[in-house]
Amino acid sequence: MARLRTAWVLLPTAALMLAGCVAAGIPYNGPHLSPTECRDLAALKTNAPPTMAEHQSELAALRKAGYDPSPWYDDPYYPDDLQAAQRLVDYWFQTECQQAQRR
Repeated sequence: MARLRTAWVLLPTAALMLAGCVAAGIPYNGPHLSPTECRDLAALKTNAPPTMAEHQSELAALRKAGYDPSPWYDDPYYPDDLQAAQRLVDYWFQTECQQAQRR
């Protein structure tokens, strides 16, 4: 029983440490966009009629970039937060997806 209590005490501490690493900007060395997201984002750039799957991939990429489509109608940071996330997704697309296509 004492071990279980200790585990529950350490869980919030571990979560805070992980959040601190993310907030501190520790670099992430893996790709940010999946191959499916790269494909769908490329398709969206062609101005062809978008599919629901392409929209979902775009939203998933924007969420990875920090955009949170809030259910509240009075988001004081909109559209700045969306535009910042879009710039980051565009950067990832240029650096990650273009390199994957060259290989």
